[in-house]
Amino acid sequence: MKVRSAVLALAAALIAALALLPSHAASGQGTGPAPVGVFPAAGVTTASPRTELSFRGVAPAALGTITVTGSESGAHPGRVVAHSDGKGASFVPAKPFAGSETVTVQTVLNVVGGTNGAYTFQTAPRPKEGLGSGGTPPPRSLAQQLFGQRGKAPRGSVPTYRSRPDLRPPEIDVTRHSRKGVAPGYLFVSPKKVFGAKNRPGLQSGPMILDNGGEPVWFANLTDGNVNDFRVQRYQGKPVLTWWQGRQVLGTGEGQVQIVDTEYDAVKTVKAGNGYQFDFHEAYITPRNTYLGIVYSPVPWDLTAVGGPKNGRAVDGVVQEIDIATGRVLFEWHSLQHIPITDGYGRHPVSRTQPYDYFHLNSVREDEDGNLLISARDTHAIYKLERATGQTMWRLGGKRSSFAMPRSARPAWQHDVQRDPDGTLRIFDNSAAPRVRAQSRILWLKVDETKMTASVARQFEHPDDLSSGTQGNAQALSNGNTFIGWGSQGYFTEITKSGRVLFDARVARGNDTYRAYRSVWSGMPDERPALAAQRRGGDRTAVYASWNGATEVRRWQVLAGSRASKLSRVASVPRDGFETAISVKTTAPYIAVRALDRNGKVLGTSAAERARSAG
Repeated sequence: MKVRSAVLALAAALIAALALLPSHAASGQGTGPAPVGVFPAAGVTTASPRTELSFRGVAPAALGTITVTGSESGAHPGRVVAHSDGKGASFVPAKPFAGSETVTVQTVLNVVGGTNGAYTFQTAPRPKEGLGSGGTPPPRSLAQQLFGQRGKAPRGSVPTYRSRPDLRPPEIDVTRHSRKGVAPGYLFVSPKKVFGAKNRPGLQSGPMILDNGGEPVWFANLTDGNVNDFRVQRYQGKPVLTWWQGRQVLGTGEGQVQIVDTEYDAVKTVKAGNGYQFDFHEAYITPRNTYLGIVYSPVPWDLTAVGGPKNGRAVDGVVQEIDIATGRVLFEWHSLQHIPITDGYGRHPVSRTQPYDYFHLNSVREDEDGNLLISARDTHAIYKLERATGQTMWRLGGKRSSFAMPRSARPAWQHDVQRDPDGTLRIFDNSAAPRVRAQSRILWLKVDETKMTASVARQFEHPDDLSSGTQGNAQALSNGNTFIGWGSQGYFTEITKSGRVLFDARVARGNDTYRAYRSVWSGMPDERPALAAQRRGGDRTAVYASWNGATEVRRWQVLAGSRASKLSRVASVPRDGFETAISVKTTAPYIAVRALDRNGKVLGTSAAERARSAG
């Protein structure tokens, strides 16, 4: 009986140990039914020399021995870092790889694209010149299509706030606002100077929250680079604000993503992995607290197929998914591995000095089944990627569409592709620069992935005949409406499902906003309210109160007294825009303001300041 018990115990222990291994490893075979995705994928020829190796679809404890060898740099020892979701791990080499070398990886895993657990990829050097893909200004006619704006707009006047003289956001002109039917929430834009435009002196740019009257609720003057894709998202179950910030050269960028909380304090900075920097076109947090972003990586490439030099350069469009908690790369996809440069429509320089941006990635989102939808402006196509392996599941539009579709359903130079709640694909179809249609449109496509057909479900064009050469997005709202950012035209619009315009506004001339959103947001800054107080002669004092980012303020109380420590209420008025001007009857030298919510609860009190004399 004891021997039988011992045998059973040994068998149980062996079964438990084998359970930690992939099924193929347990059987002693090099292949098996449990494939493991690797990134960079087997066969990639443009990986960064600073790349890590990501293994997905395997428990970290079952990763086994990993041997990594560069054809030029030799053996690469490293450490294994588990992904926070428990569904994979990264091998982090102790030193970078050499440029333009073949890397051989040997594992005990059933690697997608490998043989008996082994696979290879190649590295490519990052050009010393950097991006530069838009360094040469476009011809005048194309520049007008790319950046030209139509219609009357604010002249670019600079609002001044006595309580916050450090803030000078651009003017917003609201031309239409229906009191009924608009979705709840504030407006989220990130104004920036249009390429080649002349702004009024002192005009600032940065992330900005607006109310329906176009009044700022929160504005941050960020002088360190441009800001794009400012929006509300959720991270670790809590609402946050996110935006991309960095260096932008026409249609490309290098930067990182900022995450701030409801007090406008920094929570996290998300950086690209493997030695890259994130481009500005996408800043999306998934429900699993991962980040989907885009990289533009210029690499040496043979351009003879498009009339360029053999020793030219092409921009490799890279999609990355980052584990925000650890900073590890979970997924990495390279356009040059999957999409030939001959698929591009773009009229870009094809020379030895300028990289050929044939693909121009501009959005990546999750589809309903967890796989990824990406948009490539310069191939006029949308692609669905298998998240587990990076393989292309289908192409919609462009030169090699997987779908039969009429000409009216084909997008051109499009942005921001997403799946609508009703299953249609929602696309901001620029159709401009070079112009394909008279107007840009929001295009909803009915896509049958069984019959492989696509048709127009509906579309919307702005009543002012807008043609947006660059940028743009369309957001599905909770009440069935759609909120649209018109990119280079600087407009943002809310429409019903039938296409009726409920809200329309525009940033000051010479500015645009890459995307625009409407979202519910409740912010409470950790700084105190601000005020300015000035004597107006006699017994009158002008008080100016503001609280940058406080969304719940409904009334302001003015406090006055002979000492800063001894103040009493002298006035109470409703909040009126970003800065509320209040005329009070008092000669007391010290003034403070107190912010109240809709129920009269005190939210915050400013410091007491001595009123200044007029002039």
